[in-house]
Amino acid sequence: MQITVTPIRFITMNVNRLLLLTILIGVSVTFLFFYIFSFSRRNIVYVDSNKLLSGYKSMVAARTEFEAKQVAWKSNVDTLTNDVKTAIAKYEKTAMNGSVKEKQLAKDFITEKQKQLYEYQNAIRQNSSQEEQRLTQNVLSTVNIFLERYGKKNGYKLILVASNGNIAYADESMDITEKVVEELNKEYAVPAK
Repeated sequence: MQITVTPIRFITMNVNRLLLLTILIGVSVTFLFFYIFSFSRRNIVYVDSNKLLSGYKSMVAARTEFEAKQVAWKSNVDTLTNDVKTAIAKYEKTAMNGSVKEKQLAKDFITEKQKQLYEYQNAIRQNSSQEEQRLTQNVLSTVNIFLERYGKKNGYKLILVASNGNIAYADESMDITEKVVEELNKEYAVPAK
């Protein structure tokens, strides 16, 4: 006995199987997303980097240290600027009454002071940038190491860092910034052994 399958019946069976397979895959994916966002939501958290860095005492101390250096650098620039102004004032007096040699010496002195000022300002810009980067990098390294430990200790699978609105939306219960700042500051307060 031979079974004959008509082409239409064969196509209908394949379409039904394909439809059933598509439904099964859709249900599986839906279940997977439901599982990830329902059961593992507690394992995904974030910190607000602006709040974290402004509340972390080590970063506040680093900024204070940097600002003190900036004040000293500005004071030095002001001193050199005043030296140039004083030299120009002397030159103007010398230009009226001085000899050619005195005028040339005064002019050379002004040129040298202006050169020193310019070189110092360039060095300050470069040093300022490098110093700010060094201080910030030291703090960020400490924060990153802490976040890794904190995440493992609290069973988090993922800690996101929100910065300047790069997370469009997250439930407030996922924000652990205050807890992290509190723990970081506790560690910062303990002197290194």
